[in-house]
Amino acid sequence: MNRRDFIASTGALGAAATIGVGKENTRMGDRPFTVKFAPHFGMFRNHAGDDPISQLEFAADVGFRAWEDNGMGGRSEEEQKKIADAMTRLDIEMGVFVLNPSTAWSPTFSRNDQGDMEKFLDEARSAVEIAKRVNAKWATVVLGTRHPRIELSYQTAYAVEMLRRASDILAPAELTMVLEPLNPRDHPNMLLAEMGHAYEICRAVDSPACKILDDLYHQQVTEGNLIPNIDRAWDEIAYFQIGDNPGRREPTTGEINYKKVFTHIRDKGFTGILGMEHGLSQGGKEGEIALIEAYRAVEPDEA
Repeated sequence: MNRRDFIASTGALGAAATIGVGKENTRMGDRPFTVKFAPHFGMFRNHAGDDPISQLEFAADVGFRAWEDNGMGGRSEEEQKKIADAMTRLDIEMGVFVLNPSTAWSPTFSRNDQGDMEKFLDEARSAVEIAKRVNAKWATVVLGTRHPRIELSYQTAYAVEMLRRASDILAPAELTMVLEPLNPRDHPNMLLAEMGHAYEICRAVDSPACKILDDLYHQQVTEGNLIPNIDRAWDEIAYFQIGDNPGRREPTTGEINYKKVFTHIRDKGFTGILGMEHGLSQGGKEGEIALIEAYRAVEPDEA
């Protein structure tokens, strides 16, 4: 479905349905978003159907310029290439995929085990090949759980060593792993939960291939203070993800002043991707329209 058909079919624009006419039309999708918000597969299924390429086309038609897919590594090489070709055609930039799905949820990084090290480094090597096929620059790394019998300082040092070794693989390919702190309410006992700890680890690794993924939903739950933490960790942040709290739905459904946060990020010079890693507050086509309207409401005004 192209943008004209979408605008006409939603009924949300009334007399402003003619392309280029009316305030509502501009708000819904008559131009690209001012920053690189990145939806994911399934987010526009009600309008675009199940075909991934149709979903990408729909997203481009309503103004999105980026995309992310946590599960890209689990797709066949043929499908990866097909998706990448469509994104190139549509001028959509690839965001993150998950680098380490098999080592993310155990004490992989916290127990100084050689088998864990080799498994993670194999995942890093595979990620380089995936990134080449889909034109990706970032891959998410989750640092697993804490070990119950080892002091946190040692666990941190073990993680740093593993990440240094992985950086030696990723840096020549210009692929950056972004470490994601996860909130302890939804994900208890994770090694990495706070921005300050992520900053400490990235400083210790000291590589352009190891940076922070600041998921604003997780950080609002964990510690709040979003803008000061962005400022303190700024030099180590390479990627953002989005979700309002409570509920982990689209902006405007919770307590975060996302227009203020996005404007602050933009004004600091960030030109990267902000991944839409959340659900929708409503079902059906109406929910997808509400999602687009929410992002139009909170995108930074053009500078």
